[in-house]
Amino acid sequence: MRILVVEDEVELASAIALGLRREGYAVDVAHGVAEAVDRLVVSPYDLVTLDLNLPDGDGIDLARRIREDPMLAPIDDAPSPRILMVTARDEVPERVEGLDVGADDYLVKPFAFTELSARVRSLMRREAGRSGAVLQVGDLVLDTARFEATRRGRLLDLTAKEFALLRYFMAHADEVLSQEHLLEHVWDENADPLTNTVRVTVGTLRRKLTRDDDAEPPIETVIGAGYRLSVAALQAHTDG
Repeated sequence: MRILVVEDEVELASAIALGLRREGYAVDVAHGVAEAVDRLVVSPYDLVTLDLNLPDGDGIDLARRIREDPMLAPIDDAPSPRILMVTARDEVPERVEGLDVGADDYLVKPFAFTELSARVRSLMRREAGRSGAVLQVGDLVLDTARFEATRRGRLLDLTAKEFALLRYFMAHADEVLSQEHLLEHVWDENADPLTNTVRVTVGTLRRKLTRDDDAEPPIETVIGAGYRLSVAALQAHTDG
């Protein structure tokens, strides 16, 4: 999942970004409205954490623009990003205004990072149409709160990036996802689109998921189109 952190306090923005990256998210940072707009125009984000008191504008106006401005519309028919407002404004009318212009959740400063992380997980699960901290596809289970993934009860030894990639595959099970799409949603702006990082990471994740008695690999390569997490392959042993 790719997240844009919009926060003018440099140290706080860095701390939020670092914490989210440690949990496997791809994170970009903007310190003002103009910088955020520049990033939103070129990159499809799954979630935006948005401060309201920004040096060159109001976060309320930016939230409204994210929802209404066609220039900020996501590509590939993807849904508009979730918006988590993170601000010191704690009055009820201000919270109501933020939610009314399109925010999905509202977190008041100061906050514990664990709460922000939990709210991000909740919004990402909502996007996938799921509830609870656990995602499951067939015999594959991913616990987003504990940062653990298992297949048939066996713990998988995944890197942070493999975990993030698996989380995205499970949220879009049975969908064909191109390399470009995965690069945009699982990697941040520092990823080089000319490298084979997606292919290599998909390959290592596929090997870690595959068992000797699998009739077909859980992650399929769809020639000329991309990759797909196969629900049928993961259900073969649960159905039997």
